[in-house]
Amino acid sequence: MITISSEMMQTWVISLLWPLTRILAVVGTAPVFSHRVFPVRSKVALAVMITLIVLPTLPQMPKFDVFSVQGLLLLAQQIIIGVAIGFSMRLFLAAIQIAGQMIAMTMGLGFATFFDPQTQGQTTSITQFINILTMLVFLSLDGHLMVISAVSQSFFTMPITLDFQGIDYLQVVEWGGYIFSLGLMLALPAVATLLIIQMALGVLTRTAPQLNIFGIGFPVTLSMGFLIILLTLPGMLKPIQNLIELGITNMQVISQTTTP
Repeated sequence: MITISSEMMQTWVISLLWPLTRILAVVGTAPVFSHRVFPVRSKVALAVMITLIVLPTLPQMPKFDVFSVQGLLLLAQQIIIGVAIGFSMRLFLAAIQIAGQMIAMTMGLGFATFFDPQTQGQTTSITQFINILTMLVFLSLDGHLMVISAVSQSFFTMPITLDFQGIDYLQVVEWGGYIFSLGLMLALPAVATLLIIQMALGVLTRTAPQLNIFGIGFPVTLSMGFLIILLTLPGMLKPIQNLIELGITNMQVISQTTTP
């Protein structure tokens, strides 16, 4: 007769809890996985499935009581590592939203906003369009599989132990500084063209004061904005792809680099 002791049961729970916590943190912050369109049960089921797949390859887990001080510290450590891995990828996708906001505000669609359940804030239609396009490119590059690969590799480069020295948080902060510059570079063609159009409308208003600039300016900038997006959309795919690859590379760096 097979008997299961309390120590054996606790060992099984601990072996599953530590990696599951890190993977759940990644699923809750990484792009696509963290989208609110997926039910919480599906996210938990996905995290459990990934954990069961990688569990046989993981090194031996530390045998701390879950409710002890060491256990709580180890649990918090896994959450921080998982959030850092997922956030490092999500960080660069924020540049896409900044580019969409710049384009929408310049072409006069700043008022066309609606509630975005993902960010829990107001977003423009242009931002949402570019964001959907980015997610499609992300999936076409197998970015979701690379996220799973990065978190699986992190268990060997950043093992589950209290002796772990941590990740380079300063590097994550420095990457955050690239958001505005990358977003501006992505939106620069549309913003520069619309700025020239608005300057031309300003000159036209000075030369012909009888023209109603508010009556003709908005339709012109709106029409030209859509035309510019149509013309520059094929050229935006390569920068978006490079941005996603940069985010994936930095996500892998986070999962492989520890502070000395």
